[in-house]
Amino acid sequence: MAKTPETEHPVKACGYAARDTSGTLSPFKFSRRETGEKDVQFKVLYCGVCHSDLHMVKNEWGFTQYPIVPGHEIVGVVTGVGSKVEKFKVGDKVGVGCLVGSCRQCDQCSNDLENYCSKQILTYSAPYLDGTITYGGYSDIMVADEHFVVRWPENFPLDKGAPLLCAGITTYSPLKYFGLDKPGMKVGIVGLGGLGHVGVKFAKAFGTKVTVISTSLSKKKEAIEKLGADEFLVSKDPEQMQAAAGTLDGIIDTVSATHPLPPLLSLLKPHGKLILVGAPEKPLELPVFPLLVGRKIVAGSGIGGMKETQEMLDFAAEHNILPDVEIIPIDYINTAMERLLKSDVKYRFVIDVGKSLKSE
Repeated sequence: MAKTPETEHPVKACGYAARDTSGTLSPFKFSRRETGEKDVQFKVLYCGVCHSDLHMVKNEWGFTQYPIVPGHEIVGVVTGVGSKVEKFKVGDKVGVGCLVGSCRQCDQCSNDLENYCSKQILTYSAPYLDGTITYGGYSDIMVADEHFVVRWPENFPLDKGAPLLCAGITTYSPLKYFGLDKPGMKVGIVGLGGLGHVGVKFAKAFGTKVTVISTSLSKKKEAIEKLGADEFLVSKDPEQMQAAAGTLDGIIDTVSATHPLPPLLSLLKPHGKLILVGAPEKPLELPVFPLLVGRKIVAGSGIGGMKETQEMLDFAAEHNILPDVEIIPIDYINTAMERLLKSDVKYRFVIDVGKSLKSE
């Protein structure tokens, strides 16, 4: 009889897991694989709480495998390396983001786009190469192939920096790929949450003029005075939106709720690009006519490859780009998830795993 994934591996681990679609997280004992010749094992110190963790623990996207240990914004200190590991040594500060595997042979992988590999392996709730299910960073230790581990920049805070491993790369990558990283360009950021506020910081660091687009006027002061945005538009205000029509080179849309696209398309110049990085549960309506009259593009973008993730981290350290976070103990996680659902956080929860997760 086959062993369960919880008992198959030899390294004892503990974390917090959800067992069903209630999404309630509670203490969970499991095991990690031995550190293979190309693996890095590290003690998890901090893990960011991403909106996708919330979707996944409740199986809202339909592919969750229970029990699920979420977390893909994971940072810590190396405690062991395999015999063929070249990039890391014990004591190094490292991170793991959304991916822990890919085929390493296809065109995407050959071009540092592991995030678009058809055989990518997500950091949690996905079948690994050995057939067991991956567990994420709401846990005390992590083991990953060195190719999917990033080097943490010197003197860069682990706690505040953790969300860059998802929120950071998710906004950095489309800004770079779609050419919205040139000084003087006019870039819109839709939604001022975990992704959006980081997107503002990267866009400003590239030297662009940033317009925050939000349904909530209450975020205007924060966007302009604290995050450095140049303009603020209330998307529900037709007069404001009309006045800004045709002024933006591109827009990064971070919203994960169902929302109308035509008002955003109206803000774009001809040849403008609307890039979706949020993941609404239901399909969005896309009228074609606004695309035809300005040769406009609607595109999507998902995280980034490993080379670009390292590049993003180094850029963030150089420009002191850090998410705004609220540090929480792990036993607060269910309350944090409730608050996240109501957007009651500025702007990202980070679990202090090292201090608050006690193995019994």
